[in-house]
Amino acid sequence: MTNNLIDQSVEQLAPLIKNQTISPVELTKAVFEQAHATEEKVNAYMELYEKQAMESAVHAEKEISQGTYRGMYHGIPMGIKDNIFFKDQVTTMSSKIHKDFVPTYDATVIEKLRNAGVIFTGKLSMHEYAMGITNNNPHYGPVHNPWDLSKVSGGSSGGSGVAVSVGSSVASLGTDTAGSIRIPSALCGTVGLKPTRGRVSTRGVFPLSWTMDHVGPMTKTVKDAAALLEIITGYDEKDPASAQMESGTFVEGITGDVKGLVIGINEEFFFNNIDANIEKIVRKSIDTLVEQGARVEEVKIPSMKDAEWAGFSFSLSEASTYHYNNALIRPEDFGEDIRGLITSGASPASDEYRRALIVREQAQKDFEEIFKKVDVLISPTTPVMPSTIGSDTVDLNGEQVDFMMNIIRLTGPGNLTGLPTLSVPCGLNNGMPVGLQIMGPAFREDLVLNTGYAIEQTNPLQGKKPSLT
Repeated sequence: MTNNLIDQSVEQLAPLIKNQTISPVELTKAVFEQAHATEEKVNAYMELYEKQAMESAVHAEKEISQGTYRGMYHGIPMGIKDNIFFKDQVTTMSSKIHKDFVPTYDATVIEKLRNAGVIFTGKLSMHEYAMGITNNNPHYGPVHNPWDLSKVSGGSSGGSGVAVSVGSSVASLGTDTAGSIRIPSALCGTVGLKPTRGRVSTRGVFPLSWTMDHVGPMTKTVKDAAALLEIITGYDEKDPASAQMESGTFVEGITGDVKGLVIGINEEFFFNNIDANIEKIVRKSIDTLVEQGARVEEVKIPSMKDAEWAGFSFSLSEASTYHYNNALIRPEDFGEDIRGLITSGASPASDEYRRALIVREQAQKDFEEIFKKVDVLISPTTPVMPSTIGSDTVDLNGEQVDFMMNIIRLTGPGNLTGLPTLSVPCGLNNGMPVGLQIMGPAFREDLVLNTGYAIEQTNPLQGKKPSLT
């Protein structure tokens, strides 16, 4: 049993823990064994909390044996992205400047996970300050894609995507400002959900862009993501952006029934200039939904022509505000790519920011109208495959293109609008996973999760996993 525990999802493990077929101690040991076996190759963790985790596992085992079972994530070992605050634990943001930073409180999502009985295995690596999508970290080394160790993991939640993929974390949380949950999920063959803006509190998460930051699940399966979302949702009076909504229930509504579902397809933006193999695989997955009773309708989204520019305007200008003093006093302590981004966004004209606000408002109106006609919008998660570690370019149908500018093209609109967006694996391209993105109306995570589950049930990865598992 121990040898294959790391391959199993939370939905598989939870009933075994509940009925005491396996113990949280046994599972936590297996996860740490896998972490020690894989870390030298993938570099997913910043720090392991082995002693504390084993103590928590013993406590969880005792609670469950005495009849106190807190739910699906009770006794589940999880690593957490290193920009989410743990009280009295070093939280570095994978940076040099904050290498000794110790928060005095838990992030709201950590409080909720503690109450759910989660066992924390450590902090996971990320792109420095979440300001990038390769996870090629100049201070702590790159995170390697477990499907091909020469390729990037995607970022900025690269450590989270890789740890879930190889089984050194059963599930994880990531943060997403332009695709940082969905991109590593797509490149590593896992599930990643960026919830609706305000659905999950960002209190206690080191900010990148206060108007575009999100926190969400990164998991092996859609139901794992739904169950994790149930734990971390809910109104937080300490977060100004928090929506006044009760915690949602999502798992019960996942049936995989898509009969009558109307799928929106936007050719001009979301299917424009896409790797030919990725496009073929995604369209094939859409066809499987049509075979199950869904139908497709083409939609127009005029505001997408300015969406990339507006997204960059928000993220760069807002990030530069946070890092302004350090950029002046100790610029050499930033990685070269981050230093360049902060400098480029340090002095945006107020008129430029105002115009970006107008684009955002129009994009939100466009999508509101679209979702009166269709239920979900489906596209590739990324238009390109992962680049080689150390390279700034990637092949796109025979042409070398800038990796960063292309990899976030299709995920950025979800942050600009704040709409719920899910990435699920939908197939393999030359042995590497491909992600499909599902966007839905505000606070309709249930709809995007159920659509993702329908795709998941077609077994798109054909049971294949990274060799390191």
